[in-house]
Amino acid sequence: MSVLKAEFVKSATKVEDCPKTEMPEFAFIGRSNVGKSSLINMLTGNKKLAKTSSTPGKTQLINHFLIEDKWFLVDLPGYGFAKVPLKEKAKWEKMTWDYLMQRKNLIYVFVLIDSRIPPQKIDLEFVNLLGERNIALKLIYTKWDKVKPTAGQKNINDFKMALAETWGILPEHYVTSAERSLGRSEVLQLIDEIRQSF
Repeated sequence: MSVLKAEFVKSATKVEDCPKTEMPEFAFIGRSNVGKSSLINMLTGNKKLAKTSSTPGKTQLINHFLIEDKWFLVDLPGYGFAKVPLKEKAKWEKMTWDYLMQRKNLIYVFVLIDSRIPPQKIDLEFVNLLGERNIALKLIYTKWDKVKPTAGQKNINDFKMALAETWGILPEHYVTSAERSLGRSEVLQLIDEIRQSF
């Protein structure tokens, strides 16, 4: 699937304010500074679509982008470290889980994991929570261009082993690099296949 049209539609502070639509939605979320905005821009072929920043916590709203007038890509606030007050973080967390649990046309959640580092407790806990709540998900390992393949593969294997303690069938995963457009066609093809069966 190619993406020729991608446009920002709306930012919302709560699920009730999200666009009134039945089009399928695919949400992207990850620990703060995992490279989410860069990945979204890579997937859509628009470097200015999602705002990127070296400062964790840049995404603070539920951001909807309409892709090819057929489906929505949803950029969710990151979880974990961010230079904001705890009260603000709590508000983001409630907003995010309200969306994940209540949005009827949400088809899949893509959880982004930094391939450069060993498994993080916060990532494992978040993925396990999604599983417990029966929210369909896929894993996307980011920043593959910034890690040696052997080290990156070890981190992926270790993450899978940690998940295997609570999961019977592990979530499918993809390896990506926003810099090299690695994984772009695979992720977009998956979305297209799922969307057509929606």
